Amino acid sequence: MDSLPLVFLLFITIIYSSIGTVTGSRSTIAFTSLGRSRYGFDIFAIPISTTSSSVSIKYNNELQLTDGVSVNFNGFFLPSTNDSSTSLLYVSERHGVSNIYLDNINHLYLHLQHPILPSDDHPPYSMKDRPSLVGGGDHLVYVSTHEQSDSPRQSWAAVYSTHLPTKKTLRLTPPGISDFSPSVSPSGTWTAVASSGVSGWSGEVQELKTSIYVFKTADGSKRTLLVEHGGWPAWADDSTIYFHRQSPDGWWSVYRARISTAGNGTLKPSVVSVDRITPPGFHAFTPAATVGNSGILAVATRRPGSEYRHIELLVSVGTSYEFVEVTRPVSPYVHHYNPFISPDGKQIGYHRCRGGNNGNPPLLLENIKSPSPEAFSLFRIDGSFPSFSHDGERIAYVNLPGVYVVNSDGSGEPRKVFAGNAFPTAWDWKREGVIYTSHGPDFATERTKVDIVSITLNVDDDSEPSVKKLTHGGENNAFPSPSPDGKWLVFRSGRSGHKNLYIMDAAEGEDGGIYRLTEGPWSDTMCNWSPDGKWIAFASDRDSPGSGSFAMYMVHPDGTELRKVFHSGDGGRTNHPWFGPDSKTLVFTSDYGGVSAEPISNPHHYQPYGEIFTVNVDGSGLQRLTYNSYEDGTPTWSPFFLKPIDVAESLQGTARCKFDDCHWLTIKEATGSNAIAVGNGC
Repeated sequence: MDSLPLVFLLFITIIYSSIGTVTGSRSTIAFTSLGRSRYGFDIFAIPISTTSSSVSIKYNNELQLTDGVSVNFNGFFLPSTNDSSTSLLYVSERHGVSNIYLDNINHLYLHLQHPILPSDDHPPYSMKDRPSLVGGGDHLVYVSTHEQSDSPRQSWAAVYSTHLPTKKTLRLTPPGISDFSPSVSPSGTWTAVASSGVSGWSGEVQELKTSIYVFKTADGSKRTLLVEHGGWPAWADDSTIYFHRQSPDGWWSVYRARISTAGNGTLKPSVVSVDRITPPGFHAFTPAATVGNSGILAVATRRPGSEYRHIELLVSVGTSYEFVEVTRPVSPYVHHYNPFISPDGKQIGYHRCRGGNNGNPPLLLENIKSPSPEAFSLFRIDGSFPSFSHDGERIAYVNLPGVYVVNSDGSGEPRKVFAGNAFPTAWDWKREGVIYTSHGPDFATERTKVDIVSITLNVDDDSEPSVKKLTHGGENNAFPSPSPDGKWLVFRSGRSGHKNLYIMDAAEGEDGGIYRLTEGPWSDTMCNWSPDGKWIAFASDRDSPGSGSFAMYMVHPDGTELRKVFHSGDGGRTNHPWFGPDSKTLVFTSDYGGVSAEPISNPHHYQPYGEIFTVNVDGSGLQRLTYNSYEDGTPTWSPFFLKPIDVAESLQGTARCKFDDCHWLTIKEATGSNAIAVGNGC
């Protein structure tokens, strides 16, 4: 490593002794979720009628069953006791938490809504997957991620049963196991799940290679491996389960398993036969069956020539099936997810985006339930790489292309201060109105031209900001973070042929002096300077260069005492560290918690992982902050406290519905065995 000059070592000594810490006050963490602001899901239903020889769809009678607030998904119809009403169970993210709701909806579209799991009785901040009410409506079966798994990158998803009158909760998934997508048999005796077993997540972005397990709903006993390689089980009767998997020819297809449950639940189930139901030539997945195995099956499909997933019915005709379109005639240019059928077979439900406006909404700070509200508030921001000005009054963020600034209290309109492709943002500690970013292509090679720039704006008026390039061009210079005294800037650069960390003059850039901080044939990146000036945290793949696996490290600004803080395990990713106000804690994003739901059941995510965590700088005290199936990332931490005023209910009508389906469902060639699914993930 290049030696550091005497003036720089003197600077290090000064800031060690003069920079204090902020303690004893409440603070704010903000982060971004990839594409989350574009989702405004509601649950819809279309009436269907059947005869012995045909099925008809009442396309003009599509009903919106949920109230247009927040994100509502994964519905479940309860048996109806009144011809004029419908009872709907579903998951909603309103009030900044994920919870299960029950709506009683009559034909006048009146909602009588209440949450099933009050926050004082059960952790409210966890993913709930596919909920069911069984046992006459007394027991709720669902997925939660509130208990930490035993191994890094193993999903925290497990199936639970809560007795609603007493709120007594029983974990049905054994310790050390991850279960997804539970489905309860019509009798209530058995529950089927897609299980990844004891293995951790290895980074799959298409399917999790789960298997179908069955166990007793009452207590989780008699757990049995039913089918290897399968997901999203759906019962037709206590001897028939449908599920999906990716077939050897590349097409996602629906299968049927005939099983034996002899002994009325006293014996373990066994498989009699497994048959493929949907043919090659298109993708079919997330099946739902009518109770009693009447020969009607609902699936989501991706057909050749369509960019959207739609719901279709499979109707048994002799020994084959006919397909009947459900959603494409109603909403041809919207994705439809995860169908479910009413017990009487008269309605088919699904969720889809309720909006249609593809414009950019104003900046949104959405309150998320903080696990430590006495310590910090937690917000999701509609933008990437947020950072707070050091007086707490403004937030800078990236909304490609461009850097924006907005008042942190939500007043005023966002101001575009830089028009180029930029990432990330960081405010100067001393010079008012100075923001650092990097300009150039993202996810680029070491030799790609990316430069560090400073943006100086007058915060009191709308005059044109000035932009100054601080690096000399090329070599992928990115992720600037200023020292607390405002004199220096740490950043990563590929100028040596590898991405390592450098420190340069904050005002003059390379012309004012540049010093190398780390050196090696690996990537050190995403650096952040601690508020007390003593440490620089960064992400690095030095444990396995080029593998894509990143751990979190810290080093003194003089290059001494390099230490690993946290790693999510072999192949794992721990990225975007940011120091807390006291310099003793870090917030970061990681795949340590694996994934929370089957990726195919959700909209596109570049990677179906990423939750926000905090950890002490010595690696102790890990705390998970977010629980969802989105990709959360680029967190920031401000010493100023933003009051957790919930804004989720104000999102009505603002959903943009401009998001992709899972990229690997895109059909490049649609000629039987030559079909190719392409893309980076879901």
